Amino acid sequence: MGTHTRHVLLQVRDVLGRDADRFTANFYLRLFAMNPELRDLFPANMAHQRATLFRVLDYVLETVPDSSSHPHLLDFLGQLGRDHRKFGVTEEHYQQFLVALTREIAVTMGPQWDEESANVVSQALMLTTGVMRGAAHSAKGPATWQATVAEKYRLSRDLAIVRLLSRTPLTYSAGQYLEVQIPQWPRIWRHLSPSIPANPAGELEFHVRAVPGGSVSNSIVTETQVGDVWTFAQNHGTLHLMPDRDVLMIAGGTGLAPLRAMIIELARRVDAPQVHLFYGARYPADLYDLSFLWQIAATNPWLTITTVVEDETDPWWSTPSEHDQTIDLERMQGQLADAVLGYDRDWTDHQVLLAGSPEMLATTRRRLLIAGIRASLMQHDPV
Repeated sequence: MGTHTRHVLLQVRDVLGRDADRFTANFYLRLFAMNPELRDLFPANMAHQRATLFRVLDYVLETVPDSSSHPHLLDFLGQLGRDHRKFGVTEEHYQQFLVALTREIAVTMGPQWDEESANVVSQALMLTTGVMRGAAHSAKGPATWQATVAEKYRLSRDLAIVRLLSRTPLTYSAGQYLEVQIPQWPRIWRHLSPSIPANPAGELEFHVRAVPGGSVSNSIVTETQVGDVWTFAQNHGTLHLMPDRDVLMIAGGTGLAPLRAMIIELARRVDAPQVHLFYGARYPADLYDLSFLWQIAATNPWLTITTVVEDETDPWWSTPSEHDQTIDLERMQGQLADAVLGYDRDWTDHQVLLAGSPEMLATTRRRLLIAGIRASLMQHDPV
């Protein structure tokens, strides 16, 4: 027996964390040496993949010793297994992954690796791969499906609307996001939120803004053409409406898309709750889709829309948009959180749905919590 004074997995976690990038790079070298064909399952640039692997492994090593966290861990691993179906992972691949990872951990641990360490780590990794395999086997529906670009509108130098048609029945819920792979970047997956609910015609619509340095988003805005075939995998996200509550929606930029889909779905109901949407951007020209929002608010009295801009003056290089006097939507100036909290309304009993950049989500959520809105009433997708 070993002489470990802390849980073995926590000791392993500490050692691996000292140089995570080196550990993951060596692991993949070992894995691809065992089976060179596995390299074709991964993107050319492995930096993001290595970081993702370490985050997962770090979470497993931290959580297995804490029995109270096991239900969440099993849910996480199950989702991870279903996610891996899109890569074409087989039983043999799981076994090769298990062997390579165990060997690399042993090498990294050096003299600290003993019989107890080997047993405990092996059990944790077998649990991880076992749950993932089981979830993948029990998943319903195809691992991937495809849709063809039918229309693309470039609204500005960095914003495009892309519409696609799918022959596969759509099963996502309004407010969810999909795993997407475009032909310009094979084996690279990104998350995009449909801006319309699923429908029998198989129609999809996405609002994509090119992110500085973002390979996929820039390709979509500048290179995507009618006829391109996009590949989709699972739908994710838990944005949903709570019963018997009015709703406060806060959207920054293209974060409008998932909330827009939920609003369209609500417009089909006869029991829609009262909804107030705050839609913000830096400049007026960045507020797109205003004519649609204006029309849907005009025909649905349960919906109130307030637009928010940080700067009332557009930069010289901006593309003229719809923000003219013919669209009668309320306008406020400042940050989204300031506009919401400065509004003459008590939001404490509202359900709050947030969508936007990670920075906007963090800032707005923190401000709302400080203002007394309960965390249990706030929802947003993971960032």
